Amino acid sequence: MGEDRDAGLARWARVTPLEGQRLSLEPLRVDHAAEMALVLGDTELHRFTGGEPATRAELVETYTRQVAGPADPTQQWLNWVVRRRADEQPVGTVQATIGRAAGKFVAEVAWVIGTAHQGRGYAVEAAQLMVSWIRAQGDVRVIAHVHPDHDASAAVARSVGLVPSDTVVDGEVRWLGG
Repeated sequence: MGEDRDAGLARWARVTPLEGQRLSLEPLRVDHAAEMALVLGDTELHRFTGGEPATRAELVETYTRQVAGPADPTQQWLNWVVRRRADEQPVGTVQATIGRAAGKFVAEVAWVIGTAHQGRGYAVEAAQLMVSWIRAQGDVRVIAHVHPDHDASAAVARSVGLVPSDTVVDGEVRWLGG
């Protein structure tokens, strides 16, 4: 690990608030766990990924780790809570893991919108807001992993300029963008 690599990742450490037309992305804090446990508490959210909804206590543990960042100094985590601007209600989360591959920054992105808020275009708007900000940081390759049967998530990936590849990782198709 050279200084150049570490200095390049250091600039990603500052997750900033982002404002869209209907949504805002608020940098994740541990105290978001209580309200997010309600938003993310539906088992239907796990239909494609498996598992069960996290409890408030589990989200506190998860958010504590996410806010602290990865132990791996070659990565940086960016996490936001997605809120409706009209009433400041949380509707989901977006995240990116920043790393480097072949000398280029790579952002692996993901999005989750609570089932009560789906079907309104929130995932598309939030993902576009996040990915636009990431791309504005410089030369970054964006990727996502989407379950092959999750049509709504595939539409979100397309909306940010990603295309499916032939690579499957843990049952999910890797989507690639410039």
